[in-house]
Amino acid sequence: MAYRLHPLTQVSLAHAPPPCVGCVFWQTGGRRPAAKGKWADRVEEEWGAWGTLYYGDERLLGAMQFAPSEHFPRAQELPAGPPSQDATLITCAYLVDLQTPWVMQSLFLSAIGEARDRGVKAIETFGYRYPEGTDAYDRFVVHRTIFPTDFLADFGFRPLRWEGPVALARLELGGLQPVLEGTRASVLRRVKEAFTPAPVPQRP
Repeated sequence: MAYRLHPLTQVSLAHAPPPCVGCVFWQTGGRRPAAKGKWADRVEEEWGAWGTLYYGDERLLGAMQFAPSEHFPRAQELPAGPPSQDATLITCAYLVDLQTPWVMQSLFLSAIGEARDRGVKAIETFGYRYPEGTDAYDRFVVHRTIFPTDFLADFGFRPLRWEGPVALARLELGGLQPVLEGTRASVLRRVKEAFTPAPVPQRP
């Protein structure tokens, strides 16, 4: 399968998963309305693309939204918030095909690689401490805007503060080495190498 990453912008948003196209959960706060088009214009002018679309053989497999935390008013109101002003905030990720859970890892690695290339100091996101034995559906599909804290820990995220089972988690990027190839493609290549299953030995 051929994989590719595509920047999420106001133009490419039309190709995102349908629930993501008109969603303004993170763009609103309190009772303040938000027009996603105006929001996207402002973010793209100040920051550029604000997420990633992930394709496999030209079929959309997943999407992720991230940008500087100041652009997401909702994050100021959530438990364990607000996020730090110097951080890029990963707000949500959507898996289209539940048979490809590794796409979530790919999206996170892509966001980390891009943030590092942009010189971002840190990435933050909201985590949730699930009870032991919670299945993958509940952990990654039921709530697309909060991520398992043990999953985040695998990438180096550490809790900044807790409120009940919810944590604001932070990954410091200052000590990470730059992506040598300097593109999302290099991150994707490493993901594919890491998550491609080994060949099954054939019986003689």
